[in-house]
Amino acid sequence: MDDRTKKFLDYLANEYKNKSLENNNFIEFIDLNASSSLLSERVQLIENIQNLHDLEQQDVEMKKLVEEEEALYKDQLNELDRKLLDTLLTNMYKVSYDNIIIEIIAGVGGQEAMLFVKDMYDMYIGYAEYLGLDYEVIDMELTDNKGIRHASIMISGDQADKFQYEGGVHRVQRVPATEKLGRIHTSTVSVAILPVPSDIQIAINERDLKIETKRASGAGGQHVNTTDSAVRITHLPSGLSVTCQVERSQDKNKKLAMNKLKSILYEQQLNKQTSFTSELRQKQMGMGFRNEKIRTYNYNQDRVTDHRLGQNGTLYNLMEFMQGGAALEKLENRLHKHIRMKTLLDIVKKFETRLK
Repeated sequence: MDDRTKKFLDYLANEYKNKSLENNNFIEFIDLNASSSLLSERVQLIENIQNLHDLEQQDVEMKKLVEEEEALYKDQLNELDRKLLDTLLTNMYKVSYDNIIIEIIAGVGGQEAMLFVKDMYDMYIGYAEYLGLDYEVIDMELTDNKGIRHASIMISGDQADKFQYEGGVHRVQRVPATEKLGRIHTSTVSVAILPVPSDIQIAINERDLKIETKRASGAGGQHVNTTDSAVRITHLPSGLSVTCQVERSQDKNKKLAMNKLKSILYEQQLNKQTSFTSELRQKQMGMGFRNEKIRTYNYNQDRVTDHRLGQNGTLYNLMEFMQGGAALEKLENRLHKHIRMKTLLDIVKKFETRLK
C-alpha cells in the first residue's frame, strides 16, 4: 500500500473520529454500515501508537519495550488497512440492480460488423444462461445475411451486475466469409449497459408519453405477424423514442419498451449529476471508432485482449470465450478487481487535489 493511500485512510479515520464522515459529500461512496467498525478500530490503534510515542519521551529506559509494542501495533494497523481497503473497494462501485439492459449496435465495418453483433448477442445469451439469469429480447433488427444491426436484451437476476464492465467498443479482427483474398478485416461493435431503475427511482408521467402501435417487421419474416403488436413509445419532454416488436403480445412489447425508456432516462439523469461519484462513471458507449476499443477479438491469433487490463488482459481459445461461459467470467473477475482499484486511485488523486 503506497503512502498516498495510507494518507487517504488517515483522512477517513479522522473524519470518522470527528463524526463528520456522514456529512462529507466528497467521500459519499463510503458505506458506513460496512466500514464503521474498521474505522473505529483504526482510530483506536492510531491513538495507541501515539500514546506509546508519548510514553517513550517520558521514560527513555522503556524505549526497547515501547519499540516492540509499537511494531506489534503497526502490524495490526497494516492488516486492518488491508481489510478496510477491501471493504471500501467492495462497496464503492457496486451495481445494485437485479435488471440491466444490454444494447449491442454495429459500428465500423458494414455487414461484417453486423455479423459480429450476432456473435456478441449469442455470447451474452450464453453468459446469461451460464450464470442462471433470465433474459428477454426487447428489440432486434436482423439483416439479410443473418447478422444483426442492433439488439437490446434485458437480463434479470442477482448476478446481472457481472455484465457491468461490458460497456464500450469491441473490435473484431478476422477474415470475413465473403472475403475471397483472405484479407483480415477490422470491425467494431458498441455495447451499452443500462441499469433498469425501479419505479421509485424514476417516475414517468403518462401524459408525457406518446404510444403508437404498428405491425412488426423484420428481415427474413421472423418477426412478421398480422396484428399491430409492435409498440413505439415517445417521451415527449425529451424527444426520446423506443420501439419493441419482438413479442406477439402488444402488452408485453409495451412493458419491455417502458423498461428500456426508464433505463435510458435514468442513465441521462445520472450523467447530469455533478457529485464526485458521478464523475467516476465511465462513458460506456463511444462513437464506434476503432481507437475507442476496450477489447479486441482476434480470430487469426485465437485470442481476446481486454485493453483495460494491460498484460493480464489476454486470453486464448477465442471460440470457447465466445460461448459466454467460464472464460468470460474469468475475464470479468479480473476486470472487477482492476477497475475497483483504479476507481480508488482516482479517488485518492482527487482527494490530494482537493486538499491542496
